Amino acid sequence: MTETENQQPPAPFRLVYVPGVTPTKWLRVWEERLPDVPVELLQSAPADGHALLLSGGADAGLVRLPVDRTVLSAIPLYTETTVVVFPKDHWLAAAEEVTVADLAEEVVFHPQDDTLDWPELPGRPAFERPATTGDAIELVAANVGVLAVPQSLARLHHRRDLTYRTLLDVPQSQVALAWPEEATTDLVEEFIGIVRGRTANSSRGRTAAAEEQRRPSTTKKSKAQPRTPQTGGKPKPKPKPGQRTGGARTAQPKRGGSGGGRKK
Repeated sequence: MTETENQQPPAPFRLVYVPGVTPTKWLRVWEERLPDVPVELLQSAPADGHALLLSGGADAGLVRLPVDRTVLSAIPLYTETTVVVFPKDHWLAAAEEVTVADLAEEVVFHPQDDTLDWPELPGRPAFERPATTGDAIELVAANVGVLAVPQSLARLHHRRDLTYRTLLDVPQSQVALAWPEEATTDLVEEFIGIVRGRTANSSRGRTAAAEEQRRPSTTKKSKAQPRTPQTGGKPKPKPKPGQRTGGARTAQPKRGGSGGGRKK
């Protein structure tokens, strides 16, 4: 058996996400940078996502705030617009935006999986709280009341007989990347870099470290070569007898031997 056959496949990166959150764009970047590490997607209800992170069932999660910051680290990613969902033939459909005052006489459902932090619920309370947002949507379709949710959930539960409008001056939902504080692995750092928009070279995870090891050094300088004096591209001519060089006359050989006398 070869060494390659003995190698175990890498453990997957486990990412939990809650309804309304779409991790597709980040997973596309992950596949480009870490094609050898698979991602295991885990969809859960909002409250279950936090529990899965705390129990070690997921490495990181795209969840809705708030989270327990004493045990989880979290990076807020974006804030969603809150909308109110109602039947298409409802009188609210004539408005471009809806205010809390507009809902004063409306039954407003408050499902048990709602993550909006309401200081005071708008409208009139329903007879009972639906278990899920999906259940509340069914009641809205039956023209029993209306529902305030983050816009992504209105799109997720889209129906042809329902529509929605922006609800002004109400709480909004924040989506965040969260992970256990004591389990910040290299793969978690890679995903943090991806959602923050870091390039592959600036990421602090294992990819950058491995790339740094493979990259040849560019800090070595070539050995300095002695520089040849420049003479304008032409060789310097050799001085002739009697020619001045630098203001001095060159010596000339004497004729007639060492005595220097005149020949008779």
